[in-house]
Amino acid sequence: MKLKDLLYKVSIIKVVGATDVDVENVQFDSRKIEKGGLFVAISGEITDGHKYINETIASGAKVIIVEKIPQDLDSSVTYVQVENSNEALGIIASNFYNNPSERIKLLGVTGTNGKTTIVSLLHQLFELLNVKSGMLSTIHNKINDKVIPATHTTPDALQINNLLNTMIEEGCEYCFMEVSSHAISQARINGLNFTAGIFTNITQDHLDYHNTFSEYRDVKKSFFDLLSKSAFALVNKDDKNGMKMLEGTKANQLSYSLKSVSDYKCKVLENQFDGMLLSINKVDVWVKLIGDFNAYNILSVYATAKQFGFSDYKVLTALSMLTAAEGRFECVQSGDITAIVDYAHTDDALKNVLSTINTIRTKTEELITVVGCGGDRDKTKRPKMAAVACNLSTQVIFTTDNPRSENPDAIIEDMIRGLDPIQKKKVLVITDRRQAIKTACKLAKAKDIVLIAGKGHEKYQEINGEKFPFDDLEELKLSLNINQQ
Repeated sequence: MKLKDLLYKVSIIKVVGATDVDVENVQFDSRKIEKGGLFVAISGEITDGHKYINETIASGAKVIIVEKIPQDLDSSVTYVQVENSNEALGIIASNFYNNPSERIKLLGVTGTNGKTTIVSLLHQLFELLNVKSGMLSTIHNKINDKVIPATHTTPDALQINNLLNTMIEEGCEYCFMEVSSHAISQARINGLNFTAGIFTNITQDHLDYHNTFSEYRDVKKSFFDLLSKSAFALVNKDDKNGMKMLEGTKANQLSYSLKSVSDYKCKVLENQFDGMLLSINKVDVWVKLIGDFNAYNILSVYATAKQFGFSDYKVLTALSMLTAAEGRFECVQSGDITAIVDYAHTDDALKNVLSTINTIRTKTEELITVVGCGGDRDKTKRPKMAAVACNLSTQVIFTTDNPRSENPDAIIEDMIRGLDPIQKKKVLVITDRRQAIKTACKLAKAKDIVLIAGKGHEKYQEINGEKFPFDDLEELKLSLNINQQ
C-alpha cells in the first residue's frame, strides 16, 4: 500500500521525503519491523520508540512516524512528524487493513464492571441466532467458534484491525469488543468506526493510572463522544454517571434500567443459585445467571439485539440458554456445599457478588470468602475490598491475588489496615492462595457457601514478574474432591 494512502486522515505536522512509496508492513515494535516497513515511534510508559529508529532502518524500515524528527536523517527513508504517534497508529492501522470497522458492525462495551460478561453473552446470543460474529475480550478473542488468546483487555490498534479483518474474511457480521479506559486514553481505538456503544457502570478502579475518579470517568465518556449519528449509545440509567455519558454524543441515545423509567426495563422476580426469573419489558424469562448485576448485563444484551432488529421471541428464547462468562459467578456443588468463583477485583464488584449470595442464602449457613488484591495496582481500593468482604461474609480469608512485583504480605497489610476490631475478628491470613482455598473448603460445613474472589478467569498467578499456572476453579474442585465424585 502507498504511504500517501496510509496517511489518509492522519494529522501531519511535517513530511521529510517521498509519500509515493510502497509500505509492506506496519509496526510499533522495533523488533518486528521488516523490509519495506513503516515504524511508528511511540513514547510509551516503559520505553521511547524514538530510541530505536536507527535499528528499524537497519532492519529495512522505509517510513518512520515520529513526534520529533531526528537530527541525523537517512535520505532513503521518509519521516512523517505527527502530534501524537498513538493516534496516528490507530488511523494508519485502520487504513492498512482497508478500514475493517467500516465493513463489520462493531459494538464497544465500556465501564468498570460487566464488560467481559456482556461481550461474552452477546457472542453466545448471536451464535444461538445463527449469526456469525467475533469477540474481543479480557478472557480471549473469538472469531466465530475459534478461540484466540488475549493479552490485554483491549488489544493494540494493529491487532484490533488485523482481527477485525480476519473476522470479515471468516464471514462475521458483528464484533463485540471490550473497551478499557487504558485503551481509550492510549488511542488504541483511534480510527475505529463503532456501530454502537454500551456503558455498564463506573466505580473506583485504575486510579493508579488515571490519577482521579473524574479523569477516569471522562476517559470513559470520550468513547461516546466519538460515536457517529448513525450509531446508538446504550447506557445504564441506574448508574449516577450513566446519563452523563450521553452528554454531547451524536449517537441515538438509549437507556436500560432495573430501577428507573428507561427505554429497556427489567425486574428480578426470583433469585436462586441455579438462575433467576426476570421480567424483561413485561415478559417473563428464566436465565441461568444470577444477581442484580447480571440482570443489568442480560438486559443490555437484550436491548442490543432488539436495536439490531432481532425479534422478541428469538432473543428471549436465546437468553434462557446463555451461560456465565468464565470466572464470573461460576458455581459448583460438592454435596451440600456451594462454592463460587468470581473475578470481582473492585470493592463494588465484590459487594455485588456478596450481596447476591446474601439475598439467596437463608443466613443459617456460613459464607466464607477468600479474597486478595492485585499488586502494582490502585492501592486505595485494598482496604475498601477488605471492609466489604468482612461486612458481608461470616468468615474471611485474606490471601494473594497476583502480587506481581509487590510483597504479598505488604498487600495484605494494606487490606487489614482499614478494618475495625470487629471486622478483624472475622479474618484469617493465609498468604499461599492454594492453601487459603483448601482451608476455606475444610472450614465449610453442610449448607455453607464458599466464595473465591479476585483472579477469576486467569489460569496463572503472577509473582515477581513470573507467571505460575494457577486456576481458581480447578483448585476449588480439587479441595472439594469434585473431580473424584
